[in-house]
Amino acid sequence: MSGTKVLRSLLHELRQAAPNGCIKDSLAARYVLAQYKKFATTEQQFCKARNEATFLGQTYLTYLSSQRKYLEIYKEYHGRGERSVRDTADLVGFKLPSDPK
Repeated sequence: MSGTKVLRSLLHELRQAAPNGCIKDSLAARYVLAQYKKFATTEQQFCKARNEATFLGQTYLTYLSSQRKYLEIYKEYHGRGERSVRDTADLVGFKLPSDPK
């Protein structure tokens, strides 16, 4: 992934993690932008730190997206007390046989 794509993805994940969806005043967003400006290079330059910064950005991106997915799964499957048989079957994708009376 290129540096710009990682930066955009990081800012997107930070925006989703923000409680109000705004990262304008976020310290994390300011830090990420400052680091990307610090390691900005041209096509004529080769900077090992830039590659390390891109790798670190990808690591942060993986962490943030994994945290978001974990919270979504946790909210969906977290125990809410006793469930009926029908609710449990629906949760795992089974269909209960119908009882003809």
